[in-house]
Amino acid sequence: MRQFSQVDVFTSEFLRGNPVAVVHGADGIPDEEMAAFARWTNLSETTFLLAPTQPGADYRLRIFTPGGELPFAGHPTLGSARAWLEAGGVPAAEGRIVQECGVGLVTVRDDGGRLAFAAPDLLRSGPVDPAELAAIAASLGLAPEEVVDAAWVDNGPGWVGLLLRDADTVLGLRPDFAAMGAYQVGVIGPRPDGDPAAFEVRAFCPDLAVPEDPVTGSLNAGLAQWLIAGGRAPRSYVAQQGTVLGRRGLVRITADGADVWVGGDTVMGVRGQVAL
Repeated sequence: MRQFSQVDVFTSEFLRGNPVAVVHGADGIPDEEMAAFARWTNLSETTFLLAPTQPGADYRLRIFTPGGELPFAGHPTLGSARAWLEAGGVPAAEGRIVQECGVGLVTVRDDGGRLAFAAPDLLRSGPVDPAELAAIAASLGLAPEEVVDAAWVDNGPGWVGLLLRDADTVLGLRPDFAAMGAYQVGVIGPRPDGDPAAFEVRAFCPDLAVPEDPVTGSLNAGLAQWLIAGGRAPRSYVAQQGTVLGRRGLVRITADGADVWVGGDTVMGVRGQVAL
């Protein structure tokens, strides 16, 4: 039996964010059993905490969706860091956790109990091929001219980001997941002036067996890097995600020097043991 946690991420209210299942002390679990457990939980991500292998790391994290393993994901990073701390983990540097994962070392800082990770460098950026953009837009029920801007914002999962006219357009999308195919698509649109959240976000990743992800740290990280650099978003803002799914995830973005930090509240929802 191994220690098990389930953490709700990007929310201060249990059942309103995006849960991640976390298996502690996962060294020795075969890859196929990790994948099978991720399929069994049927959450967007399930993670496994292991001993680090790189100097400077506090722990190593493996991240699985029901459809396979990811080199990086945002809400599992924050949720797993919270689970590790709650289980008695002590970082080498106070207030600063270093996670080892498929994209390398990711820093997580503790801002008075609210965790935030430093967005990793994009593996792919830049404009989207017009033919690909047309196919992606069609899968969302949009004409290409309805997309204000688009770019690759891939930091591991394969994200392509679309900026739409407004939040209502984002919320009104009814994607054709079969037509979307292997694309992992994130959409963002500005909310009305004066709203506590500046943007509405949705994430579609049917190829990972997650048609719509409730709240997505990796996508918000890539979108923030793209939009802040292009002057389309302020250096500090809040994005809302999960509205269509009955959630209210709040993702807090802060650009600090060259780094973009992606943070949010975390709530421990389940503690127990699992037979792995």
